[in-house]
Amino acid sequence: MATHSENQYYVPHGSIYPSILSVGLLSLASGFIFNMNNLHFGKWMMYLGAAIIIAMTFKWMGSVISESITGQYKSWEDKSFRIGMIVFICSEVAFFAAFFGALFYMRVLSVPDLAGYDADITPYKDFLSSWPSLGPGGVVLGNEYVPPANFKPMHWNGLPLINTILLLSSGATITWAHWGLIKNKRNQLVIGMALTVLLGITFLACQAMEYHEAYTEMGLTLGSGAYGATFFMLTGFHGFHVLLGTTMLIVILIRCMKGHFTPEHHFGFEGVAWYWHFVDVVWLGLFIFVYML
Repeated sequence: MATHSENQYYVPHGSIYPSILSVGLLSLASGFIFNMNNLHFGKWMMYLGAAIIIAMTFKWMGSVISESITGQYKSWEDKSFRIGMIVFICSEVAFFAAFFGALFYMRVLSVPDLAGYDADITPYKDFLSSWPSLGPGGVVLGNEYVPPANFKPMHWNGLPLINTILLLSSGATITWAHWGLIKNKRNQLVIGMALTVLLGITFLACQAMEYHEAYTEMGLTLGSGAYGATFFMLTGFHGFHVLLGTTMLIVILIRCMKGHFTPEHHFGFEGVAWYWHFVDVVWLGLFIFVYML
């Protein structure tokens, strides 16, 4: 571990963790490709790669935490961490903006445009300008026309509404926990973080139930036309972000219980809180434009 003064930016010693992590990523990706080509050793390469990634993540993040609690990070580092987190969240905004853009393009432009062609020249049979869209009007297998599989769209007033309440409540609990940290009220901090973790896990459980219902009872799958593709693309990526956020919240909860943060120095907490609030805002957009409209 390197040392530095107040007027020097902290630069840690070289680490082997990135190299080993790269090996894990290569093993995971290669194993996935081999497994897709029915090579039996592919899944074992995937398991090995995942195990390496998890182990190196714990080791690497453990070193970062150790540097933080031993006072290696001063005002310069704190400022750079905040700038880095802001840039990262901006990149996530662009990520979801691209998927929302795809949704709006199909709903507002491509679907009405394709349905507007004259019936004699349109390339799609019985294509309607409606949303949810089944997409092109089926396929021809041999000499037989096979219509597209029907499905039911996901309504907003069931599990999606419950998930909205859960995420909005989690935004309130993590803010309450933040105030407890600022006021040095440790019980409030830990209870608020524990409630936030619980709400995040409950959200993931509800989304799993929603997906199960979509596939088994509603006929709504990734192959259900443009609606199914955009629905699972947007909600699935958001769910993945909730999973990552919940994992980070669990780590922060453990650190709060160990007393790693003070009212003056707690960027680790703030960075995760910023990320969680971003996840909340994205879900509100999903709830309005994917479920309600």
